[in-house]
Amino acid sequence: MSTPTVRSARVRGRTFAHILVNTALANLTTSYLWFALTFWLYLETRNVIATGVIGGGYMLFIAASSIGFGTLVDRFRKLSVMRGSAAFTLGMFSLAAVVFAVMPNDASATLSSPWLWLFAVIVLAGAVVENMRSVALSTTVTILVDADRRANANGWVGAVQGLSFMVTSVFSGLSIGFFGMGWTIVIALVLVMVGLVDLLVISLPEEREPAASDAQGTFDLRGALRAVHLVPGLFALILFSTFNNFVGGVHMALLDPYGLELFSVQMWGVVFAFGATGFMVGGALIGRFGLGANPMRTMLIAVMVTGVLGAVIGLRAWPWLLVAGVWLFMVVMPAVEAAEQTVIQRVVPLPQQGRVFGFAGAFEAAAAPVTAFLVAPVAEHIVIPWADGEGAAAVEPVFGSGPGRGLALIFAIAGVVTIVAALAAFTTPVYRAVSAEYSAVAAEEYAPEDGSGEQPRDGATCPPTTPDDAVPTGG
Repeated sequence: MSTPTVRSARVRGRTFAHILVNTALANLTTSYLWFALTFWLYLETRNVIATGVIGGGYMLFIAASSIGFGTLVDRFRKLSVMRGSAAFTLGMFSLAAVVFAVMPNDASATLSSPWLWLFAVIVLAGAVVENMRSVALSTTVTILVDADRRANANGWVGAVQGLSFMVTSVFSGLSIGFFGMGWTIVIALVLVMVGLVDLLVISLPEEREPAASDAQGTFDLRGALRAVHLVPGLFALILFSTFNNFVGGVHMALLDPYGLELFSVQMWGVVFAFGATGFMVGGALIGRFGLGANPMRTMLIAVMVTGVLGAVIGLRAWPWLLVAGVWLFMVVMPAVEAAEQTVIQRVVPLPQQGRVFGFAGAFEAAAAPVTAFLVAPVAEHIVIPWADGEGAAAVEPVFGSGPGRGLALIFAIAGVVTIVAALAAFTTPVYRAVSAEYSAVAAEEYAPEDGSGEQPRDGATCPPTTPDDAVPTGG
């Protein structure tokens, strides 16, 4: 491998910001069409099973492909992976446009229509490949950002993701409400093309060639397991982060139907957009202050808070309660994501990070579709009819009256289970071991070797710099 170009932290920070903005545009595009598909499908069928299957299918696709994505990230240059991802998304969205154009007019009104599901699967395939961009971005943080500022960088990643989420939430609802699915696909195609062209002008001289890696083939599960096993407690870290995905799977399946009972599709998009400002606030706070000395502790506290919020958002059919709960949920979410990324970036060598991030994504994503696939039919055929019928008097003292009382009951159960799981994790020896491992690596990472300076130990290409020269901190 050729000697990488060494640039100042400030110049590397500008490159990171450019890549981050481009990734935000990619997130905006896929989220825009993804949200639009979910809104459109529910409005066409008025069936929560449809949203549950789509949401669960999306996460299942991610679970099945994440290790393959991570293998490609380890084997090839990060920019090449990003460009290939954008090109694939463009191809899938173009194919989706063709299918939608030839779809019979009445095909979208029933869940049994093969045209409906063909269209949905193609859109999902184009959106899922965006996860490969996320894996590549996480490893790019390792390349471009010094170790003592990566928690802050991961916070800014969350803030930018929140911004794109906010924009797409508004645009998706307004687009379906006013223009329909056809023009929504056209807009998505234009955005994908803009992002792909921009990627072609970005350079990353710190990685002229991919880091030497033992990754093999296109789906190196054995290599991923080996890399995870080499770091004590790393599998436990990945397990901890899945706690958040339990309640996430419930909300993936049921939050849109619940929100659309309280708001019009246009206003529901605006509600999600406001909620996304919380994601921006949470990410910006991490970008400014970091995650503290023990990201694991921060993660579990955040998971407990998400459980509380998930349990209370449906206690009454009050629009303001849902809006406030979604916003606070979004404030907390970046801490969960950034904590895991920061630990992996610190304790896993760069040549194995793609597969470790991919393995983590597969493991965590698998939790949500299982929950979504199970909870949507249960909600549709058991809980909702019971809560609206003979069980109405039983749920009213706790959840009040109004639409979606059955959904509110499910939200509460999922939230309580999440809280209990996180509390139990605090008491485990594994939690203490992972926390100790992170602290030990952090202490060694910049330990002076000859009394003249600090030495990075994780493959960073440039020497440490002062915090002001690393990444934006919001100060």
